[in-house]
Amino acid sequence: MTTQIFQASTLYGVATLAAALDSGCFDPADRRILLVCNNAATPETTPGPDGMPGFERLRDRFDDVISYNETIFPFHPGGWAPRVDDMPLWERFLRHEWRLGTEDVELAVESIQVNPALALGQIFNGAPVTVYADGLMSYGPTRNKIDPLVGTRVERVLHLDLVPGLAPLLLTEFGVPGELVPASAFTKVLAELATVAEELPATEEPALLLGQYLSALDILTAEQEEELHVRMLKGVAELGHTEAVFKPHPTAPARFTRSLEQEAERLGVALTVVDTPVLAEVLYQRLRPALVVGCFSTALLTASALYGLPVARVGTELLLERLAPYENSNRVPVTVVDALLPDLADGAAVAARRPGMDVERLGALVRAVGFAMQPKILPGLRAEAEAWLAANFGPQTSRYFKRRRLTSLALPGGIPAQLAFIPRNATVRRVAKKARGLRRTARR
Repeated sequence: MTTQIFQASTLYGVATLAAALDSGCFDPADRRILLVCNNAATPETTPGPDGMPGFERLRDRFDDVISYNETIFPFHPGGWAPRVDDMPLWERFLRHEWRLGTEDVELAVESIQVNPALALGQIFNGAPVTVYADGLMSYGPTRNKIDPLVGTRVERVLHLDLVPGLAPLLLTEFGVPGELVPASAFTKVLAELATVAEELPATEEPALLLGQYLSALDILTAEQEEELHVRMLKGVAELGHTEAVFKPHPTAPARFTRSLEQEAERLGVALTVVDTPVLAEVLYQRLRPALVVGCFSTALLTASALYGLPVARVGTELLLERLAPYENSNRVPVTVVDALLPDLADGAAVAARRPGMDVERLGALVRAVGFAMQPKILPGLRAEAEAWLAANFGPQTSRYFKRRRLTSLALPGGIPAQLAFIPRNATVRRVAKKARGLRRTARR
């Protein structure tokens, strides 16, 4: 007997799993469990994926739906992991609660480097693991070093072909191959969700603005995020759009919407705010937007790659500057969107749907950024990163790197070429450290 456990925290993730199952990406199993995780800060007040409109259309792919939150209550899925000594006890407990008995278990999880996926991989310590990626983060490096007892059991990374030709860096340190979920299967699943969405705007071919609630991630302040939305609205108005639809993040505060409505009234743009918690892809099918605008949302790439819609980005340069630390896992998604999609302020590029980079150049850039983010996880990329930076670092590419980071890694672009020996010269570094100590003493 074999039981497959599919862990998901978003409806988008459930749709990705449904598409993978429909297209035969998983072997047959005696039982399939959808393990729903609500990772919201306050899950008691925020619906999980099984509470979203359209979930019932995806429900029949699974034999059982189980709440991970209820199983580990009162712990939070994103903040809890069992102690090493307690792993066998937790496996026995979960096998009892989920009626697994002594069956073989196979796991399909998202974001293996963090909980709850990591905790599941550690508890079921003999289970083969499939990691599925429902966004752009799969193109970046693994954000943390993973225990080899977990990493070596990962058999593949399932992902959507959001940037055709671009290969994921995720888990490549373990030699894990990428495997595509067919786009046709995914859009077919999303079409099922579109049929049940109600109370959507009646407008056709508006400009669609995507909110992300970046202030909750401490990337922007609330004021900066409001200004970002206003920039989106001003940008589409300047391109001649008189109707706009704003899809806020489900957990974003209402005041984001109010400031945008005031600006729309001033600009003479008819603005509709989507209050229903639906996927952006549902809006693509129901509204067929004339333009989709966002910061670095994965939905921008699904609009472009899967639905053929024109897209534009706003605010990515600010995000590249503000992301901290440098290894922040959002850096590669922001880099991909910034390098690939046209800036909303460049009307000609938006109208021509002109990409900023071809995929080959983008892939080389992503690998260089990936190495700079995680040099200890991806040491094999050093030579390629050095060569790319030596040939391409300049005014057009410097925003993707931090000079201090390049200097600490002794990479081209960090310091002037004639001083390139300094990071590797122990004597010079010792003198500099002593000078800094004397300066601090003098200030006291």
